[in-house]
Amino acid sequence: MKILSLAVALLATQTPDTGIPGMAAVAGRPNLLQVGVAPVPDRLWQRAEQLLEARSARLLDVTAGGESVLITTRFGQTAQLHVVDRAMGARTQVTFGKEPVTSGAFQPGNPAIVYFRRDVGGSENWQIHRLDRRTGEVQLLTDGKSRHDGLILSPDGRLLAYDGTGRNGKDTDVYVAETARPREARRLFESEGTWHPLDFSRDGGRMLVRRFRSIADSDLFLVDVATGTRTALTPSIGPASLHAARFSADGKSVYLVTDRYGDFDELYQLDLANPGASPRPLTRTIRWDVEGLAVARDGSRIALTVNADGASKLYFLEPRNGKVTPAELPPGVAGGLQFPAARPTMLFFGLAQPRAPGDVWQVVPGKPEPVRWTWSEMGGIDPLTLAEPTLVRYPAKDGLSIPAWLYVPKGQGKFPIVVAWHGGPEAQERPTFQPIAQLLVQGGVAVLVPNVRGSAGYGKAYLAMDDGVKREQALGDIGATLDWIATRPDLDASRVGVYGGSYGGYMVLATAAFYPSRIRSAVDVVGISSIPTFLQSTAPYRRDLRRAEYGDERDPAVRAVQERISPLHKVGSITAALYVIQGKNDPRVPQSEAEQIVAAVQGKGKEAWYLLALDEGHGFQKKENRDYLIVTTVAFLERTLAQ
Repeated sequence: MKILSLAVALLATQTPDTGIPGMAAVAGRPNLLQVGVAPVPDRLWQRAEQLLEARSARLLDVTAGGESVLITTRFGQTAQLHVVDRAMGARTQVTFGKEPVTSGAFQPGNPAIVYFRRDVGGSENWQIHRLDRRTGEVQLLTDGKSRHDGLILSPDGRLLAYDGTGRNGKDTDVYVAETARPREARRLFESEGTWHPLDFSRDGGRMLVRRFRSIADSDLFLVDVATGTRTALTPSIGPASLHAARFSADGKSVYLVTDRYGDFDELYQLDLANPGASPRPLTRTIRWDVEGLAVARDGSRIALTVNADGASKLYFLEPRNGKVTPAELPPGVAGGLQFPAARPTMLFFGLAQPRAPGDVWQVVPGKPEPVRWTWSEMGGIDPLTLAEPTLVRYPAKDGLSIPAWLYVPKGQGKFPIVVAWHGGPEAQERPTFQPIAQLLVQGGVAVLVPNVRGSAGYGKAYLAMDDGVKREQALGDIGATLDWIATRPDLDASRVGVYGGSYGGYMVLATAAFYPSRIRSAVDVVGISSIPTFLQSTAPYRRDLRRAEYGDERDPAVRAVQERISPLHKVGSITAALYVIQGKNDPRVPQSEAEQIVAAVQGKGKEAWYLLALDEGHGFQKKENRDYLIVTTVAFLERTLAQ
């Protein structure tokens, strides 16, 4: 009877949206539930207020003549589509709503029509919509429930393509529709796996389609749009990346970015008349990964960006003679390269910097100075007052060199430090605008953001160093990071916190579980607490993709390693203060991963802060939710790292 009474009492303290006792809504924020989270000091809210008002502009598309650009930016709670009709012109908002827009494109030949993608509540079940800017009418084109991605249009504006999971919820197929009848989409072909449309030929008769298994393993196919017939363009022997592919201007060849023939992603040209032949290398003289690609409509030039130790470098390549010319680019990370269809002498791109959020720029080959098209507000802050990170390197236990970005407060002292682990795990931390890092530095806390083995950007050998059961050895990079901190006279190795999201959240929990005496606090955002339960509960369309990275939990030998390196099974070792943050609708790392670690820590009689957003998924996209996440995270870290 006592056990039954205890169970009834426990259920009475739980909300319908969580299994953690004592959860209650945050005052003034009914979509946020929390337990244990201490009030944020007013002085921190005041310090953060301006920084939280910073906006960014992300380039999505350009009209044929380069007169207008389509961007996402935020003026309310979420990022929406805006059109800018001249450099530094007004941003005219064209979509509205509570949910953010994540991608979009003008219809070629008719920029009054815009196609865009958005989901509900962070579920990532994105739907494709059609907007008529003249009337404001928005039309839903997809089924309203499946996941859709990969939105592209044919150069003549006649066809629309995207991918979706509607057939069975597991496989991702390619769909094609005529823009005159956009709701009448047909499946291009049926096949197991994850397939994405990349590019249409000039006449819309052919399409480049990628089959994606993992970041390190993809295949490229040429598909007949009328019949769905596929022709493999890349070898099926052995894994290799495929990060971009575009038709040449005359349609006789394909430009592709792959690491199949070397350690880094390089640009190649493949002759479609002889697809079995080895493609011609075009960037063999450039070390580092080619990451961005745009082909001018007239074939006169190709633009490409290179990820050089984290920062972007821009080059123009002339296909007729193979000449590669560097172009001046402000320091930062560039992406979204776009040549206007009728203006091949203009290139548009997005650029993010450590002291400024992303904005849109335009450059003309041969001219020294790029032209800025948007200037996103910084809440009145002078960007020069913000911290600029320094690239550092330190040795792993086996001698491997680990790159990292270090933010250090001004002045002298032995600063407490937060290690920020990035997600992916196949992501890369790069010098972009980081509000949490800037707020911590303002408060006298240093921040170190490592790119440990398994990170992208340093070659495929480095990327593969944590795959499958090798992840156990990769956890040694945590110890190497903490050892390096102890060698720095300006950093206090006795006051270390860790922060990270997604796989970075796993690294946070792993640091707390396997190096318990060396950190004081840990903030886990949508992180993995057990690799086997994560693989079993992640969305079906992601499961095989993630097994390629973490190993197959159905193999007993692999599972034994996964269990051994899962923080959930070492929860008794955790002594650091813990703050766990989760989105209820997360399809990647489900709510159960957060709540099982919180329950386990609480079950050991220890305190754990827990924050759950009912209207978010894998990360917080709505401003009021994100503001609360940022400020409570900084407050938690500053409090736990104080003297």
